[in-house]
Amino acid sequence: MSLNTCMKILVTGGAGFIGANFVYYVLTQHPEDEVIVLDALTYAGNLDNLKPLERNPRYTFVKGNICDRDVVDACVSKVQAVVNFAAETHVDRSIQDAEPFLKSNVLGTQTLLDACRRQGKLRFHQVSTDEVFGSLGASGIFNETTPYAPRSPYSASKAAADHLVRAAWHTHQLPVTISNCSNNFGPYCFPEKMIPLFITNMLEGKPVPLYGDGLNIRDWLYVEDHCRGLDQVVRHGRYGETYCFGGRSERTNLEVAELIAFELGCSRELIQIVLDRPGHDQRYAVDFSRVEKELGWFPQTPFLHGLRKTIEWYKANREWWQRIKSGAYREYYARHYGAQGINRPALEQVASVEEDGRDSYAT
Repeated sequence: MSLNTCMKILVTGGAGFIGANFVYYVLTQHPEDEVIVLDALTYAGNLDNLKPLERNPRYTFVKGNICDRDVVDACVSKVQAVVNFAAETHVDRSIQDAEPFLKSNVLGTQTLLDACRRQGKLRFHQVSTDEVFGSLGASGIFNETTPYAPRSPYSASKAAADHLVRAAWHTHQLPVTISNCSNNFGPYCFPEKMIPLFITNMLEGKPVPLYGDGLNIRDWLYVEDHCRGLDQVVRHGRYGETYCFGGRSERTNLEVAELIAFELGCSRELIQIVLDRPGHDQRYAVDFSRVEKELGWFPQTPFLHGLRKTIEWYKANREWWQRIKSGAYREYYARHYGAQGINRPALEQVASVEEDGRDSYAT
């Protein structure tokens, strides 16, 4: 199934790490497309990620929650496709309190699916994670047929959302796709995550916390490669199908920490072993042969090259991550938007956007 090249796309969670990178990719690679970003600006949503787009006429931002039916309906009514990045994603936070993950990741996804169905079976893509598959041993690899076996409240909530998306396809014939991806890294990644946390702490001369023995293995994918793949699935993926993205770049957490220390010229003594977290998955690895065969996608950025680009970005954007670590950016948004309120002027702007046709699907 293919969509026309010119689209209006709703990107939920578009002020987050991968969502913001996807917005830049779409607006750069598809100069006729328009993007509406819907984001609640929770702890990882950051309007600084989209600041260069403030005066771009093809970009509109709406502050709102994907569980808010009125806001979602207003946004969905103006687009031809929805790409859902909106999610609570940090495993450690889910262990401390699972409720926000259930609300956003499960109920929010259903709210979006319902809105797409009310709009006449609108195109919907769910951005998921390889963590829904659980943990691998020393051998094996995840693919589209791997049974779900989530091991944290975060991954369980994402698994539940994926099941709702599949149910929308089988029950209502909603044109959906799902993608499960390995760990991403690159610009705008929230500095609570491992690679940016290690980079920024070392830039400040602070120790970096490494769980357990540091031998847990992750398959790393540079975020721009992921966005390129997502774009291809949204436009050309087969409805009702799942596509897995991987980096073919497995590294232990200890190896990643040591590489960052080496690239920054820091002492290895900054790497400090801390108590392992509960239910810590041992290994992830993803087989991307389906998307390679069907859509010609494969990762183009070698891990070390992507890591060096990422390090240089964080070195060049100290103010961005220092504001996040200090909490200053959260205080600004609380003053600017109010603690809970949506961005009504932006929502009114969306409401005034001229309607366009819904006949943009081609079989």
